[in-house]
Amino acid sequence: MQIADRISKLGTEQAFHVLARAKEMERKGINMVHMEIGDTDFDTPRVVKEACKKAIDDNKTHYLPSQGLLEFRQEIAKFISKTRGIAVEPEEVVVTPGAKPIIFYTLMATVNPGDEVIVPNPGFPTYESVVNFIGAKAVPLPLLSEKKFNFDLNLLEKLITKKTKYIIVNSPHNPTGGILTHESLVRIAQLAKENDMWVLSDEVYDKFIFEGKFESISSLPNMKERTIILNAFTKTYSMSGWRLGYGVMNRDLAKVVSNLVNNSISCSPNFTQWAGIAGLRAPESIVTKFRSELKKRRDAFVTEIKKLPKVKCHTPPGGIYLFLDIRETGKTSKEVFEILFEEAHVATLSGAAFGKYGEGFLRLSFGSAPVPRIKEAVKRMAGVWPKILK
Repeated sequence: MQIADRISKLGTEQAFHVLARAKEMERKGINMVHMEIGDTDFDTPRVVKEACKKAIDDNKTHYLPSQGLLEFRQEIAKFISKTRGIAVEPEEVVVTPGAKPIIFYTLMATVNPGDEVIVPNPGFPTYESVVNFIGAKAVPLPLLSEKKFNFDLNLLEKLITKKTKYIIVNSPHNPTGGILTHESLVRIAQLAKENDMWVLSDEVYDKFIFEGKFESISSLPNMKERTIILNAFTKTYSMSGWRLGYGVMNRDLAKVVSNLVNNSISCSPNFTQWAGIAGLRAPESIVTKFRSELKKRRDAFVTEIKKLPKVKCHTPPGGIYLFLDIRETGKTSKEVFEILFEEAHVATLSGAAFGKYGEGFLRLSFGSAPVPRIKEAVKRMAGVWPKILK
């Protein structure tokens, strides 16, 4: 079979490849510490699981409108309206199996070949992958540790051309854990309005901020109409395998995106959407407990990892990752990754998997590693670190 030429433009998310490789090691009897995948090891809240079971027992197992269950979209609209301080209607919500489809569908619906999209780099690999796939140009905006992985606003302004259609923002940020300041969001909004651009705001980690508070660019004056909010239940409710996400956008675009859903997957699963309703209605204390545990892990991880020579570690104010600066070791990200994987049996991710400006870093997730496991990981890393420094 001849594979279409366009497939060569499609990238990948390395975390899933490394996860598969680590699982293969485990099948051989090797004990691996998993820090490669962006997941949490918490149980999905009981109230969510019970709602799903009830939905199945009530035969909520058939087709739904492609845009999503109305009752679910109503709950999402209430949640976004309350937390972002903007008026959102159910007609402006589209439900998808996870958050990634919103990246695909919205960019496919609004970006033409030759258009330009400014993407954070390092950044979530799917952004650049989809932009390239549809024949547009991904313009990298370097996120530097020296700036705490915030946007360089002067550079951002210089990158904007007449072809720029979008700016993608992700705060808290994957892979660095950085958070955009209020001043940055205001300036990004100003540039978007001045240059008639859209903003795709990835807000998947909105509930996992350890210092400060979450702020959406959609909340700023006159930004709701030019912002697409992307969110999911993956991290907030530890529901990665449930594949439940959504986008919030103007109703005209929502109709187009719903038609893409119709043509590709028909609709998201019925019973998981009822589970999503239960999640949104659940006590905030559930998420607060998750966040408290993650902060404990982050603090322990930063304390331990700084004991390794020739590394620097930015303390992430949000998210579930450390983005470890290993440039002083003299090794590439891939070289350090391989030594840690094969000899320390610690699965991490090369920073280069998140773009060229991620070279010289490693991403380590503390979402699935309790404090004792974090200490074990760093102990193993310390054991092979002399080889890394050779």
